[in-house]
Amino acid sequence: MKRYLLILGLLLGSSATLTSCEKFLDVNTDPNNPTTSTPNYLLPGIISQGIQAQMFTSLTTTYISQYTVRKSPASSTDQFTLSNGNSTNTFNYNYYYSGGNIPTMTAAAEQEGSPYYIGAGKIIQAMDLAHATDMLGDIPYTEAYQGAANYTPKYDPQEQIYQTIQTLCDEGIALMQTPADKNFRPLYVTSPSISGDILFKGDVQKWIKFANGLKARQLNHLIKKKGVYNPQQILALIDKSMTSSADDAQLQYQLAVAPLTGTTNIFGTTRNNYATATFSSNIIKYLNGSVAGATYPGVSDPRLPIMATTTSTGADPGVTSTGNVVNGFTDFYSSWYARDLGYFEVLTYHELKFIEAEAAFNAGDKARALRAYQEGIRAHMQKIGVGGTNANPPVTFPVISQAQIDAYLSSAAVAQTPADLTIKRIMEQKYIAMFLNPESWSDLRRYDFDPTIYVNLKYPNNANATLAAKVDYKDRWPRRMLPGATEVLYNPQAVAKLFAEAGATSNDDYITKPLWWDRP
Repeated sequence: MKRYLLILGLLLGSSATLTSCEKFLDVNTDPNNPTTSTPNYLLPGIISQGIQAQMFTSLTTTYISQYTVRKSPASSTDQFTLSNGNSTNTFNYNYYYSGGNIPTMTAAAEQEGSPYYIGAGKIIQAMDLAHATDMLGDIPYTEAYQGAANYTPKYDPQEQIYQTIQTLCDEGIALMQTPADKNFRPLYVTSPSISGDILFKGDVQKWIKFANGLKARQLNHLIKKKGVYNPQQILALIDKSMTSSADDAQLQYQLAVAPLTGTTNIFGTTRNNYATATFSSNIIKYLNGSVAGATYPGVSDPRLPIMATTTSTGADPGVTSTGNVVNGFTDFYSSWYARDLGYFEVLTYHELKFIEAEAAFNAGDKARALRAYQEGIRAHMQKIGVGGTNANPPVTFPVISQAQIDAYLSSAAVAQTPADLTIKRIMEQKYIAMFLNPESWSDLRRYDFDPTIYVNLKYPNNANATLAAKVDYKDRWPRRMLPGATEVLYNPQAVAKLFAEAGATSNDDYITKPLWWDRP
């Protein structure tokens, strides 16, 4: 060490040796912790962390949407008791881990001339904002992502955020239409290691379809906004979106290899978030025509032994239940959706077919609505009915045959003619196909948890007293999540303003207040 210090002193003593000094000091730069990066190494985290925000939200919404219930009442999410902690990852993963890195990636992409990366950043930013605002309401944007320059950004109105989402998607689409030879860097890089577009592997047409589908989904939320909701506009976007399940936006889970620990399924046994849960009676009544109170008695849905088990009976929220145990695990873990190495669906072809069915129905084109509705059912069955196994617990999933699909589509569970089709029929099949997805909560809110549409919903025993005391039935259900705990701590004035504008007197009262798109 003394020898190195002596050499350094001699170098500093001569201006002629300054360049050599700089080179000498470079040995203290850790190549494993770079201070700058190319956009292909930033995009994977932006994609995965934005999607992981939706995974963490699902840990709350699967209970509110009554896909799952707790076996033992715990005054928790299935009884509509929410905390700021339920929302912390929804906020933080969108803003700090995903959206917070988009400006850095964009600057690097602009500098080197890679418009595809800028386009991907805009579309993921739209995805982040869409999810955050649909769960939380008003959120930061115009003053967000400034780091130390502004730790307390203002919250922009949801209506403005919705306009921003459409603009970002349009800008992203335009950039994805740039000729490939105008991009310095390929969107998907495989050497020396995989980087860049881990969502669509460099297929810009799938990015364009995803952006159009995202636009359609957000516009479909506006059904209560007379003069704004435009089903024809939604249908036009559907025509430019996904054309098969091969276009689905979904993230594949991977084995957890140290130091990474959160790469397996958020619903799976390794992360073990559902050890105390089982299926809600709500979803089982749709799938199993043999259980008491079945929605369609006598109709056997071939998805039952894939989504649940043939022995799953479901339980009601707030009621003690032993639940089924399969191979030593709660029956929830026998679901195709709980495979440790499955994938998380962000936006799918089958969801868009149900959006198309709803929009076409509202536009008066019931023939198109029926075709889209039946195609949504078919596409979902074909996607999950491919067989396969899960290792822990050991499960073998049956294949759904074409004969089974045809039989189900001809059954009483499915509308057969345009005259038979109703919003109830569309939304109940969409509810099944959207299993565990947080977007289902948006649908339930749009239709005010209407018991004539969602016939199996069961109001929880001993539900949150503040909600249960509301006069109007629709006000007894959670309509928004609370601000994340980090915002309560570090941006309290903005949070206080949210409560004041909502007219909320407490946390429990706040979650009953409908969002902008949830009001006429």
